Amino acid sequence: MQMSIGQTVEIVYQDKAGKIKQRKIEVKGIRDGRIRATCLTTGAPRVFLAANILAWQPVQKQRYA
Repeated sequence: MQMSIGQTVEIVYQDKAGKIKQRKIEVKGIRDGRIRATCLTTGAPRVFLAANILAWQPVQKQRYA
């Protein structure tokens, strides 16, 4: 399974300082080993190196009644 544009995923990644972090993101683009996304916590645009993503899983969209 691969990430795709428009998908919301939760990632575990290693940042530039070597720290392990976790975020929920919405994927905006994937190109040349880089994933452009919007962080769902801060609303800020982010770029992640695919090589630094240690794990990811799709986030189930919540349904409202």
